This record gives sequence, C-alpha cells and structure tokens, in this order.
Amino acid sequence: MLSRVADSLYWMSRNIERAENNARVLSVQLIHMLEAQNQEAADRDWEEIVEVCASAKDYYSLYDRLDRETLIQYLTISPFNVNSLMNCMNYARENARSTRDILPEELWEVLNAFHLDQKDWQELPNTRQHTQDYLDRVIKTSMTSQGVIESSMSRGTPYTFIKVGKWLERAEKTARILNVTCEKNRREADVPTDHYYYWLTALQFLNGYDAYIKEHPPTMESKHVLSFLIKEGTFPRSIRYCMDHVMEAVNKLEGGKISHYSEDLFQMLELIQDEITSTNIEEMDMNELMSFLDHFQDRCMTLSRMFSQTYYLIEPVHVK
Repeated sequence: MLSRVADSLYWMSRNIERAENNARVLSVQLIHMLEAQNQEAADRDWEEIVEVCASAKDYYSLYDRLDRETLIQYLTISPFNVNSLMNCMNYARENARSTRDILPEELWEVLNAFHLDQKDWQELPNTRQHTQDYLDRVIKTSMTSQGVIESSMSRGTPYTFIKVGKWLERAEKTARILNVTCEKNRREADVPTDHYYYWLTALQFLNGYDAYIKEHPPTMESKHVLSFLIKEGTFPRSIRYCMDHVMEAVNKLEGGKISHYSEDLFQMLELIQDEITSTNIEEMDMNELMSFLDHFQDRCMTLSRMFSQTYYLIEPVHVK
C-alpha cells in the first residue's frame, strides 16, 4: 500500500474520532448549562472545555476574553480552529475521498452526506437547539462510520491503519480529559464544593458513566474513576484498552515479527504498556497523577511521530 494512502486512512480515522470526542464533550457541557440553577453555575467549566477540545493559547490569540457563544462557534464551525468539528469532518471527508477505491462505498456516502448537510446547517440560525442537533449529528456520523468499517472492511492493512489512528486518538483524548479534571480538582481542593460533579462529568465526557456505575455502584470516588478510565482492560475508552489495541494493530502490520525498521516503535509501545501496568493509580495524589498523564500525552505524541516515520517514510526534521 502506498504511504500516502496509509497516511490518508490514518488521519481520516483520527479526525473522525476527534470530532466525535469533542462533540460529546461540548454536548455534555451544554446539557449541564440547561440543568444549572443559576448563571454562575451555567458559565463554569468553559476554561476546561477549551483545554479539552482545542488549545487555550490558540483561542486567546484570536479573542481577548472567554465568551461562551464565541467559544461554541470556535469549537464547532470556526475555520480558524484546526480542531473545530467542521474542520475535523472536512479533513476526514477529504482523506476518505482520496482513498475511495479502498474504503467501503457506504463509508464515503455517510461522510459525504454529513458534508452536504453541514453546508445547509451553516445557513441556519445559531440557536442552542440547533447547536445540540449538530453535535448529535457529528456523534452519530462518527458511530455510523465506525459501524460501516467494522461490518464491511476486510481485516487487512487498510483496516489496521484505520484502527491505529482511532485507538491512539482516543487514548490521548482520555488522558487530556483526566488531566484537566485532575487540575481542576487540585486547584479547588480547599473550596467547599461537590467534587462528585467533576468525576461524573469526566465519565460523561468519555461515554463511560453507565459502564462505570455497573462496576462500582453507587460510588463516585476519584481513585475508582481514575483507575477505571486509565487501567480498566475491558472498557473501550480506557487508556490501557486503547494502547493494548494499538499494540495489537502494529503487531498485525508486522505479521507478529519485529523488523529493524519497526524495532524502536515496538520498544516504545512496550514501554508505554509497562508504565500503565506498573502505575498504582490509587496510591497517587493529584500532582503525581497529573505528572503521569502529562507524561503519557508526551508519549502519545512521540508514538504518533514514530509511527509516521516508520510507515509513511517521513524524514526527521533535521534531515535536509
């Protein structure tokens, strides 16, 4: 398979996953706004939302203050935010278009139908219900796309590149959400507030509330939530689950063998798995947990770069 085709499949998958994750986070936040008892409660957590879904630095380079309506537009349809839902879905569609001969026809139809509807959506009034409907459509389009991939694609090399993109993107987003939640918990440790809300929100962001409650009824302790979202081997959005599947996919690409060109990649994957397994989440304080999550996010960026260099023949930046 050509490296440019593998690259398109990988980034198609990452952008679909990124759009779904960010849409889910924003949807949960909008629901919390509607349930809030006062304006102050309705406006809380937007700083955390921009950190989870985008970059605060990039946002403040365009706007001098955090305005709720401006931020919602920035996260959904802004052409200036590379991680906006509109941009992510456009990138996914373009990558799918360039690989249509490899992908199931139904997948292209799903992504193209969303693209055409999105053009009409941009012309409609920017109401809260309209925004929520758009978020729901992004989530359903992503889930439908994944359903088409799982039910229609042969488990060959193209499928495997798609899966690596999905699991790596998902692991990084889980770590980002937990890092932001830990930071808020640490910052407000002495504030008389309901910290149950923080961990409930993290589970909702990751679509894990129902699965967690079935395992830990009826508790919502931070250590249990963190352990569930980091180390639970059966929950498909936990960091461990995602990284196990990245390893499985790369191992399949290599036919169960380690070649000279993939040796460093396998070593990094094994190191990450060992770090996750050996870490005792329940004995760590918030500062230690944040350090662990920061370190894991750095590992994800390094792993993504190594994966690209291994399979897409990208030259290191220092090579002229």
